[in-house]
Amino acid sequence: MDEIQYTYMRVADAVEAEIRSGRLPKGARLPNERDLAAQHGVAPGTARRAVRELRDRDLVTTLPNKGTFVR
Repeated sequence: MDEIQYTYMRVADAVEAEIRSGRLPKGARLPNERDLAAQHGVAPGTARRAVRELRDRDLVTTLPNKGTFVR
């Protein structure tokens, strides 16, 4: 049986995999929340929560009015 998982965690895990594979290198800017949501087929609020989760994992940092970047 598949493990039940929150959608924002699935999105965060997918972005983390891109970071760890080098597809999103250090310093790369993540898409904005609306674009990230569209890429993953989720609501913007879900993408926002996924970015918060990535910050909690110390994988990205968000600079106000600049964007979110890979650490």
